[in-house]
Amino acid sequence: MKFTATQIPYSDTGLFTTLIQDFIAGKAAALKYVQYPVSKEGVHAAIQERKKFPIQRSVLVNVLQSQYHDLFNSNYNTNITANVKVSEAIQSLLKENTFAITTAHQPNIFTGPLYFFYKIIHAIQLAADLKKQFPENNFVPVYYMGSEDADLDEVGSYFLGGTQHQWITKQKGAIGRMKVDDALLGLLQNLEGYWLVQPEGAETFNILKKAYQKGNTISEATLYMVHQFFGKYGLVVLQPDQPQLKQLFLPVMEQELLHQFSHAAIQPTLSLLAKEYHVQSEGRLLNLFYLKEDLRSRIEKNEEEYTIVDTSIRFTATQIIDELKNYPERFSPNVILRGVYQETILPSIVFIGGGGELAYWMELKNVFSQTKVHYPILQLRNSFVCIKEKQMTQWEALGFELKDLFKPILQLENEYIQRVSEENLTLSTHLANMNSLYQQIQLDVIKIDASLGDHTLNLSVQAQKKLATLEKKMLKAEKRKQHTALQRIHAIKNDLFPQNSLQERVENIAEWIGAYGWGWVDAIMTHSNTLAQNFTVLSATQNDKAK
Repeated sequence: MKFTATQIPYSDTGLFTTLIQDFIAGKAAALKYVQYPVSKEGVHAAIQERKKFPIQRSVLVNVLQSQYHDLFNSNYNTNITANVKVSEAIQSLLKENTFAITTAHQPNIFTGPLYFFYKIIHAIQLAADLKKQFPENNFVPVYYMGSEDADLDEVGSYFLGGTQHQWITKQKGAIGRMKVDDALLGLLQNLEGYWLVQPEGAETFNILKKAYQKGNTISEATLYMVHQFFGKYGLVVLQPDQPQLKQLFLPVMEQELLHQFSHAAIQPTLSLLAKEYHVQSEGRLLNLFYLKEDLRSRIEKNEEEYTIVDTSIRFTATQIIDELKNYPERFSPNVILRGVYQETILPSIVFIGGGGELAYWMELKNVFSQTKVHYPILQLRNSFVCIKEKQMTQWEALGFELKDLFKPILQLENEYIQRVSEENLTLSTHLANMNSLYQQIQLDVIKIDASLGDHTLNLSVQAQKKLATLEKKMLKAEKRKQHTALQRIHAIKNDLFPQNSLQERVENIAEWIGAYGWGWVDAIMTHSNTLAQNFTVLSATQNDKAK
């Protein structure tokens, strides 16, 4: 199977906010919220600036080595190439000329939506590309696991064949700390029935099956799974819910508990943003969670007391600072401070995120400045729409180009009808003639009585409305004749944009790896942009037809 890529400007898709479109276009209104441009020059500047913000590299490496220890020695892990590549990448992080290319995502069960893969692949490809451009430096792709997320509705589900499958469990708290239970194994068994009937499904499903062993935490399962998929490219997975790493972030968390600095820090930016763009996240007065066992709840300060929302847990100021110093792992940053934590522990120069992620990162420049943490290049992650050969053939037969995929269905219907109809379905010529006629009538009647001029104008307006209604009826009648073709337009649009959303936000890798094997992943990697920013339509074609 051959895959062909067509690049579409993000601005032509109609799927991204004005802020993100302006950012991609390099408009000053958006660029004032970031530190560097997305370019080779921006990367060079980021490398030089990053050196001024030293991090505890030895702590990071020790945590990563400890995290991977059990995986490397597991009976299930026989991927020697991946082990060697990741070990080398981790060791290189001790060097001052090694930088991280980082993307972040929650540990969705069974990988969740397609863009879980797209983010990671983007980081891998960008790291490789930057090594070519800056050979004197090393670049390690890093998947920062959002293991402290507690949104089980989102993280604990996946879609397959248009149906959502939800993990129903009584476990609560941070998703990464939850364990594989019988309910999750039941979902895996249902998924097995799909994978194993696919021509290329068995090998990949076997990785999932080994990852999601009963009793494993979701973090452990995700680490194993991602390592098997991408470890051979040197991808390092960081599970940040670690006491040693939280210890490095302790000064910022103490400042937040005592002074709630982050909320005040983003207010000038939010005020400025709101004048031109949509504000993504306003945060809270105190932007930390309390994390313990099956609990992840917001911390609120009420006068001199700190409360853990929806619990009976209370702290005085002295008590909560003691708790922080003794158990830093019990504190977790929310969306406003998560990026600062990430960049405190990682030597990143680029952060790759989706449009929503970048929108809230663009609120945080002052927070980074006040915490004296490096603010990285922001890179919009790659986006793909994957179209199968049959769909591609049908779309072309309808007379459309790939860029037309992003048009609304009604517009596509009308364009198709106008193109294939043998009759003239517009009354524009008649309308022009009618307007000319009424103008002449108006000139004639006002010679008799000036007040009749307005009456004539009203008659003209009424006539135009009736002709417009007639034109709509003509178009509707023609649509009835083209019912089969219009159904096909709907079918293709609904398949490629399920639930009126991007395919990548709904579908799971099972539908693509199952059908095309790892060749589909290789195609995503081949056509993944690095610093360039375009939407990619990836179309499948039989090799003999593509020649």
